[in-house]
This record gives sequence, structure tokens and C-alpha cells, in this order.
Amino acid sequence: MNVPFLDLAAQQAEVADEVIARWKQQLGAAAFVGGPEVNAFEQEYAAYIGVRHVVGVSNGTDALELAYRAVGTMPGDEIIMPANTFIATAEAASRIGAVPVFVDVDDDHLLIDPAAIEAAITPRTRVIAPVHLFGQTAPMEQIVPIAERHGLVIVEDAAQSQGASGIAGRAGSIGRVAATSFYPGKNLGAAGDAGAVMTNDPEIAQIVPNLGGHGSSVKYVHDRVGMNARLDAVQATVLRAKLRRLDGWNAARDAAAGRYAELLAGIDGLRLPAVREGNDDVWHLYVVRVDERDRVMAELGAAGIGGGIHYPTPVHLTEAYRSLGYRRGQFPVAEAAADSILSLPMFPHLTEAQQVAVAGATRAAVAGALSLALG
Repeated sequence: MNVPFLDLAAQQAEVADEVIARWKQQLGAAAFVGGPEVNAFEQEYAAYIGVRHVVGVSNGTDALELAYRAVGTMPGDEIIMPANTFIATAEAASRIGAVPVFVDVDDDHLLIDPAAIEAAITPRTRVIAPVHLFGQTAPMEQIVPIAERHGLVIVEDAAQSQGASGIAGRAGSIGRVAATSFYPGKNLGAAGDAGAVMTNDPEIAQIVPNLGGHGSSVKYVHDRVGMNARLDAVQATVLRAKLRRLDGWNAARDAAAGRYAELLAGIDGLRLPAVREGNDDVWHLYVVRVDERDRVMAELGAAGIGGGIHYPTPVHLTEAYRSLGYRRGQFPVAEAAADSILSLPMFPHLTEAQQVAVAGATRAAVAGALSLALG
């Protein structure tokens, strides 16, 4: 049986009739950028996350940049973030002249290490950017006191955690501001690029749409140098339809994760993901760690099983950030994980039969890879 890594078509089919009907109405009204549909989504997502304000924007990277800028980050300011994140967390900082400062993660969950955050703080530190990775929530109950003690701002990267929560609350509602991505593969995905900024701070809620609308709150009156980062109504329609189904889809992901845990138990050389105490994960990705990962992934591919690596190179070792002077060995947990992590198929419409096929192929691939490694 062939099993895709991700099945977006099944999601789109579930919402297609509703979305197409609303799109036809939008075509008739010629309401494409902003407007009632975007406003309605912002209000609905704010209620879902548990924040006062949501500003829909063009994509997750722009959402991060707007969040960094809205809290007053300036060129030369340092932003602490985990080394094992998608490059957008760092890229958004670099685009405004801020300096990404990478730190290691804990070995159990691969989430940013609070002790490493504390050790990395300097007089130039402005922001802590914890990443809620793989559908988990970072240890915010430890990070918030660090930020308060040092007078720092928390900007959450909540791109992989729509609906997740932890001891300190729901991901995206804990820091002063948060950013998320609605890229199609996310738990809540658009039919293209989209993102949002979430906050309880009314000042930030005013600054973000101004910055994202060319620095203008009144047409042709520009208060600051901004950017073009608006959410269009077509994407808002898709997001509204999917938001109504998100809890159900997340529950299906959780059930699939539980099934994987049973099917993959007891395989030598395979380490299953651990759920951090107090977390309600939404399983954006199901990430195992495996010996001889590249061989295992190749065997899975040959068997028709989709897989991914999130992410194969920690950001501090990418060519893009060579100029910062980081060296291999500085963040041993993130670096070791990059060599062993493997994301197995995970999506709400994943069937039990598909998971049985994934587990069988994985068991065979791990055994075969270990046998080859041993000669």
C-alpha cells in the first residue's frame, strides 16, 4: 500500500462545497482583500486561541517579522530562538536587521531549553522566540519567568501548533505577541499562503495592520515604513471553513499518534516521540528518531511510504547563517537530532490500514538498515 506523507486533497474535499459557495459570493461582491470575511475569521480565530486580537496577514514569515517589529525590535537587537526550527524564525529577524541567537533544545521533546535561553542572554537581547515545534507547546511556564526577570519580550512562533496547549495556556496566547502560519500543510491550512499575528495588547493590535498595510491606517497617509502583508478574503474563507473542523481534525491526529505508539512499540533502533507533561499536543508532525535514518527513509520510499525530515540541518549550520560564526558541536542535541529524526505520515484522514502499512514498512526498514550497518 502506498501512503502519502500528507493528504491535503482529503481536507479540501471536506470543505469544498462550503468554500466554493462562499467564493462565488465574493466574486459577485468583488471583495478580495480585507473586508467582512477577513474580519470574521480574525474574530473567530481570536476566540479559538483565547486572545483579544488577531490580525490576518500574508504568510507566517511576514507574521513573524511584523510581530518582531511591533514589539520595537531594532537593528542589532538579539532574538533568542532554538537551533532546530524552520529558517523563517531566523529569517524574519534578519530581514529587520536583528540578530538570531540560537540555543539548544532538550533531548526528550526537542523543544527550546530554558536553561540555554538564560545562558544566552546579553545586554543586546530584546526578544525570546520560543517555537512550538511539531504540534507541541514549548515550556512557557519556565520561559515566561525568565523573560520577566530580564525585561524581555516573548514572541511565540506558533506556526505548527494551532490548538495545542500546555501548562501556561494555549499556544499563541501566552507571550506578548505570537505569529502563526496557515501554509496548506499546517493543522489549520489555507489554499495558499496565509498567516496571522495574535496578541492581547491593544497597541500591538493597532501597529501590526498599520505595518502590514504599507505603514498606513488611512488611505495614502503613511505613518511609518511598512510592508504589504495583508490577508486576502479568499484564504479567509478557506480558513473559516477549516477552523470549524480543526478540533475534530486535531483529535484524529491524536488518535493516529496513539495508534502509532502501539504499532511501533518495541522496535530496536527506533525512538518514539514523547509527550511533555501538561501538554495537549496536536501532532502537526509525528517525528521519530532512528538509527541509520537515511537508509530507513530510502527503504520507506521504495515501499511507497512518504516521509520527511524536519529539519535536516539546524539553522546555525546553514550556509545562510555561516556569517554568525557558529560551529558544529555547539548545540549537540539539535545536531544529533538532525541526523536521526524522521517524520512519518500524519494527517487527519490517515486510516488505520495506512498506519498498519507504515508500521510494517518501518519495522522492516529499521531491521534492514541495522543489519546492513552491522555488516
